[in-house]
Amino acid sequence: MKVLGISGTILGAKTAILVEAVLNEIKKLTPDIEMRLLDLRDYDMQFCDGRKPESYNEDTKEIIKAVSEADVYLVGFPIFNGSMPAPLKNVFDLVPPDVFRHKVMGFVANGGTYQHYLVIENQLKPIAGYFRSYVAPSYVYVNVNHFNPLNELVDEDVLNRIQALANELVMMQSGIKKGFLSTNK
Repeated sequence: MKVLGISGTILGAKTAILVEAVLNEIKKLTPDIEMRLLDLRDYDMQFCDGRKPESYNEDTKEIIKAVSEADVYLVGFPIFNGSMPAPLKNVFDLVPPDVFRHKVMGFVANGGTYQHYLVIENQLKPIAGYFRSYVAPSYVYVNVNHFNPLNELVDEDVLNRIQALANELVMMQSGIKKGFLSTNK
């Protein structure tokens, strides 16, 4: 099983910290799992313009490849102006939709108010539905009050929700894998 955590922004550190927290919990549950953090801050990603994937720069091709090879997605993003950031939407545009089909997807987000969690419900879950992904029922939303001055997640309720999401992602992928193996004997 390959888990890809995507930090879907090119600004700030809180999103990557949140994604890494869930990935660390997954690693505790299944130490032999293959995991990767795809932090968009580390890439010079080109915007999707409809050309063939092989004609993009190396960083963009690496993003497409990493997403295409994953079995489970943990998608993290900050919420700006009541929506996901453009770099994350660009990833979804660059990767062929069938890559996400029948794969597990979970979400974490961070924002400035308590109400922004609705972006996950109203924007990201419908996108995952379009892709025909299996969506974890739980997600984690945090705001600035859940971090200490050193950018560490310190809120106990958030830490419990991170653990619950990690459990769901592992359980869902394990169930899918077992179901697939039993139908292909």
